[in-house]
Amino acid sequence: MATDSSGGAGLKRDQVREYLRELVESLTPGDPVPSERTLCAQLGVSRPTLRAGVDELVAAGLLVREHGRGMFVAPAKIVQELTPSGGGGPSFSVPRASGSWTSRVLEFSSMPAGAAIGRKLWLSPPTPILHIVLLRLVDGEPMAIEHLHIPAALLPGLAPADLERGDLYQLMAARGVHVHQAVQAIEPTVVSDREARLLAVPALSPALRFERLTTDASGGPVEYVHSLYRGDRYRIVSRISLADPSPATPGDSRHHPGIPPGDLSTRGTGPTVTTGDIQPLL
Repeated sequence: MATDSSGGAGLKRDQVREYLRELVESLTPGDPVPSERTLCAQLGVSRPTLRAGVDELVAAGLLVREHGRGMFVAPAKIVQELTPSGGGGPSFSVPRASGSWTSRVLEFSSMPAGAAIGRKLWLSPPTPILHIVLLRLVDGEPMAIEHLHIPAALLPGLAPADLERGDLYQLMAARGVHVHQAVQAIEPTVVSDREARLLAVPALSPALRFERLTTDASGGPVEYVHSLYRGDRYRIVSRISLADPSPATPGDSRHHPGIPPGDLSTRGTGPTVTTGDIQPLL
């Protein structure tokens, strides 16, 4: 790759990053990447410029560094896909993600719902809820921290070991509580020192915060959860169908994320499919 010195360090970093992305795409998961010295010679850039590009790809989960061994292409990802349920509405079914998922209970307590959680679960502040913190692992590696808030009356006699042995929704169903649907929001964040230790990542590493409210068939809330997923291992991908044009409302200036303004001014979007790619450690 020939770099353009007239563009300055910023342009060189961009060129290094794009070269490394193409290199990663040409290799397979687990393949070694040439050393920094070799790459500097190939690209005609300084060590700091190369490291800046490498750091970006490491943070994005495309490369991994191993002390004393070098750099490698990140391992293959585990995919979880949300698919239209076929009911004619905007709901989605959630197939199980691949990989071996397990849970470790970090906290398990009963406490008053309080004002904020009580509003979400339609409970008065003094009503007891179960507050459960789980460390979620994929193939034995930490992937997420989940904070569950559940009305205590729904799961009498629940013990921490139950959550490590079985599925929460199956435990609910055994007690006559059948989940029906959930509304989930996702936003970027960073991990605290404590979260970093649990997830085996550096402090302030990027993460995704999931917030979910689950309801039963009657529409009553049965679970409020907020979770923290490792940003270097989890990725959200949307596939958007534009096959069913529908006229836009006159004056509607709302933006479709990632699509240039006006491109959908006379047509609507069809069903979307979202996939979560979970990348385990080497």
